[in-house]
Amino acid sequence: MLEHGGGIRRAAAQFGIAVEQWLDLSTGINPQGWPVPPVPDHCWLRLPEEEDGLGQAAAGYYQSESLLALAGTQQAITLLPRLRGPSKVAVLTPTYGEHAHCWRAAGHTVLEWEWPTLQLHWAACDVVVVVNPNNPTGGLLPVELLLSWRQQLQERGGWLVVDEAFMDATPQQSLAPFCGLPGLLVLRSVGKFFGLAGARCGFVLGDEVLLEALRRLAGPWSVCGASRWLVGAALQDQAWIARTRQLLPLHSQRLATLLQAHRLPPDGGTPLFQWLSTPTAALIWHLLAQQGILVRHFPQWNALRFGLPGNEQGWLRLAAALQQLSAQLVPFSSSEDHAHVTP
Repeated sequence: MLEHGGGIRRAAAQFGIAVEQWLDLSTGINPQGWPVPPVPDHCWLRLPEEEDGLGQAAAGYYQSESLLALAGTQQAITLLPRLRGPSKVAVLTPTYGEHAHCWRAAGHTVLEWEWPTLQLHWAACDVVVVVNPNNPTGGLLPVELLLSWRQQLQERGGWLVVDEAFMDATPQQSLAPFCGLPGLLVLRSVGKFFGLAGARCGFVLGDEVLLEALRRLAGPWSVCGASRWLVGAALQDQAWIARTRQLLPLHSQRLATLLQAHRLPPDGGTPLFQWLSTPTAALIWHLLAQQGILVRHFPQWNALRFGLPGNEQGWLRLAAALQQLSAQLVPFSSSEDHAHVTP
């Protein structure tokens, strides 16, 4: 199993700090998620039904009729590689590690390429996988470029797989409205923007033939009735969606400004997180954890991802921790160090 964000209980045990005392900034999940109402009793008393309105709500929200609800986009990431014979798969990296992991586990040849290499060699592959906006770097590829890739891949039976888990705040950049086109598969999550990670519900948008094959592979009742009811209601809450699309970029900019003020300028981000690379990433992670603040450490890239605090108390606590961190990092800095750790 790959490492992911979260893991508060593990961190609590490691650092001897009670779970309820932690500030979890490690996941990129909206800490002010959609307000969950009481779930009707019938959601627990009946098996899930596909005719419950979730499909229509999702079609309206994503502007696509061709979609399938699954137990989170992670289920789609796991199952999609099983729908092809041995293929040459390019994955834009650094990115969410499950994509390369699952394609490789299914027997495909996986090439994890950074942007300059992918840009030059993607056409030699059968499948191209990109996370857009990228997690964890925040990079965003334009719609026109991705559509041109889809066309060329589809002409020889290939796929373009676009994971849009962090796209909800910037819907104008989404490929969802184009998912009637063959060879395009888009993954959408309600776990990040809506803060409904525990519902374990996500969507695959794409060609009906591929979706039917995926439906058969997933089997019945992938998403429980309570989650279907909640997600359907959330996707139709236009007032909350509009308000959140306005607020999240402001909160993310506040985070970027706070990090910059403590000499940790981000290298990228989205409305839900900020990303920075620094040679002292492991040390910063450890020093923050000693104060009960959990951020996501990517040791393979010497980088950190900071999610958003959920309230003013959290913001003040992060600011105080970063102030203390600045003083602690002074002995480790020098004129030859990365600018992110120069005092």
